[in-house]
This record gives sequence, C-alpha cells and structure tokens, in this order.
Amino acid sequence: MVQVMVFSIPTKRYHQMPLSDLAIKAAKPADKPYKLTDGNGLYLYVTGGSKSWRINYRYLGKQKTLTLGAYPSVTLATARAKTLEAKAKLADGIDPAALKAVQKAARLSASADTFEAIGHEWYAKKIPSWAPATASKVKRFLGNDIYPVIGKRPINEIRAADLLMVMRRVESRGALELAHRIREYAGQIFRYAVATGRAERDPSGDLRGALPPVKSKHHASITEPKKIGELLRAIDGFTGSFVTKCALQLAPLVFVRPGELRHAEWSEIDLEASEWRITPDKMKMRDKHIVPLSHQAITILEAIRPLTGHGKYIFPSIRTSKRPMSENTINGALRRLGYDKDEMTGHGFRSMASTLLHEQGWPHEAIERQLAHSERNAVSAAYNYAQHLPKRREMMQHWADYLDDLKMGCKT
Repeated sequence: MVQVMVFSIPTKRYHQMPLSDLAIKAAKPADKPYKLTDGNGLYLYVTGGSKSWRINYRYLGKQKTLTLGAYPSVTLATARAKTLEAKAKLADGIDPAALKAVQKAARLSASADTFEAIGHEWYAKKIPSWAPATASKVKRFLGNDIYPVIGKRPINEIRAADLLMVMRRVESRGALELAHRIREYAGQIFRYAVATGRAERDPSGDLRGALPPVKSKHHASITEPKKIGELLRAIDGFTGSFVTKCALQLAPLVFVRPGELRHAEWSEIDLEASEWRITPDKMKMRDKHIVPLSHQAITILEAIRPLTGHGKYIFPSIRTSKRPMSENTINGALRRLGYDKDEMTGHGFRSMASTLLHEQGWPHEAIERQLAHSERNAVSAAYNYAQHLPKRREMMQHWADYLDDLKMGCKT
C-alpha cells in the first residue's frame, strides 16, 4: 500500500500564522538558512541569496522534498495552488517530484528537436570552416528571419509551405537574394537533421523555382583612368578617421575583397618580404593567399602602424581594437566622398584592377590568381596560392606606380 503523505517540516524558526506578502518581503537572510511555514505543508526556504517555496513529504517510506519555485517569480497564491496539486498527486499514488523530473526531461527532449536547436548545432559544426564575415551573416539571417517564425517548432513537423512563408516574408521587403539564401541555409539545417535522425526529409528541395530568379549584378566600379585619378585624389583628401583613410588608400593597391581587407591582421604582414599572407579561413575559396606589397602599400602600413600596430587588426573598429572595422566603413567613406552605390563600392576596386590590367596586357592567369579566383579543384588549389608569384610581384608594383601617375594626372 502506498504511503500517501505526511507533511512534517522541522524548522528552527516557526511562523504560526499563514504567511502574507508583507511577511515574505520582510524576511531577511540570517546566519543559516531558515523556514517560514504557511500551512498545508508549504514553507518558504530563506537562504543568503534566495527565497524558494518547498514542501516535504513521504513517498514509499522515504522523506522527499519538492521545490515549487523561487519567490517572487512564484507568488504566494501560486505556491499554495501548487501545494494542493502535489497533494492530489500523492493521493493518487504519484510521486510529485519524480513527475516533475519526467516532465522537465520531456520538455528538454522536445526543445532539442526544434528547428532553432538543431540550427545552433549545425552552425557550431560549420563555423570553423567559415570566414568571420560569413559566420556573422549566417547568424544574422537565422536569428532575424528564420528562428522568429519557425524556430520553436519541431523540425520534423515543418513543411515546404512553412519555409516558403519565411522566404516570401523576406522577399516582400525587397530582399530577393536573401530569400534564396534562406532556402539554402534552411536546407542545410534540414539535411543535418536528417543525418542525425531527427527529421525524415529536407522540404527545401520542393521550393526550387518558387521564387523569381535573382538577376546577377556587378559591383559598381570606376574604370575610366581620368575618373580613377579623381577618386584617388579624393581619397587622399578624406577628412574622417585616419584608420579609415589608410584602408581607403590601401584598397586600390591590393584589390582584395572588402572582408579580407578589414580583417587584415598585423601578424599576416611581412614588411621585409613585402608580403601579406592571408590565411585560408578568411578567403572566400578557402585557399591561402599571397598579396605582394608595393612600395606604396608598405608606406601606408608603416604610417598606420604606430596607431594600431599594438593590436591584432590593422584596421580595427572605432569602438574596440578587439574587432575589425565595420563592413560598412569603406562604402560609407566612399559615400562621404560623394560616390553613390551605383558609382563606386569597396568591391569595385577589384573590377577596376581587373579591367585595366587586362587592357594593359598582363597575363590573365596572373590577374586571376591575384584576384584569388581559385581553381575549384581542391588538389590543384592547394599548390596554386604561390602560382605566378614573380609575375604578380612585378604586376602589383606596376599597378601602384600606374595609380600614382593617374593621381598626379600624368596619364588618362
């Protein structure tokens, strides 16, 4: 026969009358924890840092304690109601503490199978292979556009129509390319769930063609020599942050991707060898990359070194040296100089160099290698980071000298 309940509350400090909110609020920590009884087996357990509701009971001959929650999150009225519920469970032969543990485990198990929980797992697996900028963007896409809509739902219950709703919400605000990216990232999370036994299929495949295609667009760039000279003179006259000015001046000389420029670290620079060696984790194609540094590029680095050389990043954030400058800094500086987004972008320095170097007859292979347009073949790519390096050194110095001539108005 189940022994139902015998509430016994040994205590060093008794409260004979039922508790009130005033008495609970007035209870102060003492040298040792103590209890304030309310009645019906309920008491408030007061320690140095908290107040919690508890009941003691016996089940199958064993003394047990059930914690009902912390005050004030659990009010006096709620604690009394929970006490009556626990007594009812005991009367039915159910251990309320054991039932609470089972219910908590069930909640944790259910939450582990939500789209958001599995998305966090997938993200943790992928982040070591991503560049910092990519990791930041994916985290933002998930947190802003996917999780708020379907994140709390069990992943195995999410259908193609649910994901399409997320995509169309994003499309409706004019972000068509992001809507396509959301299908891509969600699909990877679904496939990870399938691989780990928590989903039966990836519904994102059913949505191919559900959105209009993204029209390819080129980054705005200036390629007319005379206008390039005007741009370079404008950059030299930039009156904003000196760090931003140096980044603007270096950008046309090295023509790396904007994310690679702003994440540049002093540890990657070898001034004696006149090289900047970028690690694979920062490169779009995941290949290590060498940027030969012209005399002009080294002059810029030496100018900024007294200011940022003690830290990690060559171009740190204005808020903290522990992070690189914002991804909007270069484009924002170009807007301050009077160049709108349809005229020139930070990425446009790459198109500028590619167009004119090809026109000047430099080898296509050397230009492409310097642009880090890597081979897709992983084996070949592993050996190609230094390919055409002597020719690239010559080309990079020529390019810097040519830009100097344009800036001085010597060539058009």
